[in-house]
Amino acid sequence: MLLLRRLSVLLALCCLSAPVLVSAAPVSASLVAPVSSIQPGQPFWVALQLDHEDHWHSYWINPGTGYPTSLDWKLPPGFTAGPIVWPTPHVVKDTKGIVTGHGYEGRTLLFVQVTPPADLPAGQSVTLQATADWLMCKDVCMPGNAAVSLKLDVSPAEPAADLTVARRFNNAFSELPQPLTGWTLTATRSDQTLTVRLTPAAGTTHRPQDLHLFDTVGYVDFAAAQKITDDQGTIVMTLTIAKDGPADATHLTGILSSSNGWGANVLGHGATFDVEFGTTAPVAGAKPQNPEPARPNPPAASGSLLGTLLLAFVGGLILNLMPCVFPVLGIKIMGFVNQAGNDRRKITMHGLVFALGVLVSFWVLAGALLMLRAGGAQLGWGFQLQSPAFVFGMAVFMLVFALNMSGLFEIGLSATGVGGNLQMKEGYGGSFFTGALATLVATPCSAPFLAPALGAALSLSAVESLLIFTAIAIGLALPYLLLSMFPQAIKLLPRPGAWMETFKQAMAFPLYATVGWLLWVLAGQTKDDDNALLLIAFGFVLVAMAAWAYGRFGQAFGKPRRQLFGRVFAAVLFVGGLYTGWPKSAPTAAVDGSYQVVWEKWSPEAIKAAQAAGRPVYVDFTARWCATCQTNKATVFHNDEVLAALARKNVVLLRGDWTNRDPKITAELARWNRSAVPFNLIYAPSMSEPIILPELLSPGKVLEALAMAK
Repeated sequence: MLLLRRLSVLLALCCLSAPVLVSAAPVSASLVAPVSSIQPGQPFWVALQLDHEDHWHSYWINPGTGYPTSLDWKLPPGFTAGPIVWPTPHVVKDTKGIVTGHGYEGRTLLFVQVTPPADLPAGQSVTLQATADWLMCKDVCMPGNAAVSLKLDVSPAEPAADLTVARRFNNAFSELPQPLTGWTLTATRSDQTLTVRLTPAAGTTHRPQDLHLFDTVGYVDFAAAQKITDDQGTIVMTLTIAKDGPADATHLTGILSSSNGWGANVLGHGATFDVEFGTTAPVAGAKPQNPEPARPNPPAASGSLLGTLLLAFVGGLILNLMPCVFPVLGIKIMGFVNQAGNDRRKITMHGLVFALGVLVSFWVLAGALLMLRAGGAQLGWGFQLQSPAFVFGMAVFMLVFALNMSGLFEIGLSATGVGGNLQMKEGYGGSFFTGALATLVATPCSAPFLAPALGAALSLSAVESLLIFTAIAIGLALPYLLLSMFPQAIKLLPRPGAWMETFKQAMAFPLYATVGWLLWVLAGQTKDDDNALLLIAFGFVLVAMAAWAYGRFGQAFGKPRRQLFGRVFAAVLFVGGLYTGWPKSAPTAAVDGSYQVVWEKWSPEAIKAAQAAGRPVYVDFTARWCATCQTNKATVFHNDEVLAALARKNVVLLRGDWTNRDPKITAELARWNRSAVPFNLIYAPSMSEPIILPELLSPGKVLEALAMAK
């Protein structure tokens, strides 16, 4: 997800775009302790408890991708908190089986030792507070954060135990990685591989299974397979060195994980190690277990930010090549010259003041966006690409501006006059307002380029957003500044001509590419609804038709009635496109209000298994290219009565997808003397033969068949 986020911003500033919303968190956090009271000066343990929904995970100190969980403490005076003590991680994967890093699933406890001051008065209560930050991923990723707190009494006596939490603590504590006696480890490296040899002490009979090495600093390629062989009793691990790992690493530190543990003396599955390359050392050491976790900044953020700023600067320069900007470059500079005469210093000052106006205008725009974003921060702003509605809206936004750049219609024709009036103002005030207002108001070509910048501002931090807007402003203002310093260089500028319109139209294609990318994102987000992507595509068509209607009939050069017709017609089409393509939530309805249509893959074995469990089965043989199939699904599986009946009867839904050639489905259709789809069947638990539904379905026919399936 992190890569997608950065990539989307980079594309945005090259006239692509990107960015952006999520809702309820699938990982919850709380602060827990095994005691309800503490003693002055006596350290005690607390833990950040993370509860993950199924298939969601968060990350270890070396995440692979993403970033590790962190705690920002706000403790009472005199209290100190140690670093996070990390449990043994495991390899985490998305639902497609692709390795994404090292982390945790289910219920996870991250331990921290807290030390109260020795002079803490007894008989009072204290509250520990912290802000927890984590990254949670499934097929998509989103940041999580929560303010967690824990209230404890201060008592001079022995700490009182909270038995429920204490039991949970003891179980999790026993699983923490521990130093391991009786084993030695060596690590040698070559250009691309790392060889780790793990030798047991004499008499050791336990052999670790499913061995995996997790290093703490990212030296080992997290996604590469770890080859394990046996060399006369010594375990040999051949690992791939990460291309972006620390080149100057002298030590290998981390955790060795074994699915069957490490023998009778160690309860957990993990063993800590710290070994220097080329030496032999016992497998031990708390050093890799307790490094202070950093704040969750994305990996290589500085390099990515510098690249983004460079692209933002280039984007600002490109604005000057637009047909409505480039021709007035020389005119504005000559305006500075006419006001200042031959005074070189005054001409330069006009250019500097103009540049300041451009900067201020972009800072105001950035500030307004950041204030809007701050108002929506509690809604999870920043990872908006996880909201199908936002992705669709952004795709429509980019499509409209791409059509504008292709010449289907023009933006802001009436604004040019305002800019012209501003240009007539004299003095430094006129130069400032020309930069601050005419740049934005009188250069309508900037709109398609500002759109991606707005998206970038919604997906980055406040500082990064401000820097990006500043870089765009500098790129836009730089030619004016240079030409004010060297007015004679105006003669070197190429003559305005048709090449500018060609350039503008060519710049539309990166925006079309962005629309395609966003459509791909939508395809993944709406995969559970067969008709969603088709309706989104139809929505795009209506939006494009609205742009054409506005350009053809509603622009300023038409007759008043023609303009009115064009604008009304365009508005109707645009609203129709939004309504048609707007992603809808998955169909849900039932007696208990919780039923959701979930299709499983058809097979004869799946039918028999469902019948053996006493459940009816609905089989739908379908294909994406079958228009009748899509009509049937839209008619039947969005009907509340049908959904309620499916839920009430606990029907198993099986789908045979014939979109691509499938011999098994072809044979099954032939068994029923069919050679085409749609073909729908309902199997009752006690019936050997199914009920065959007609090709064109209706809710009534399906309900009637379900009633017969007893």
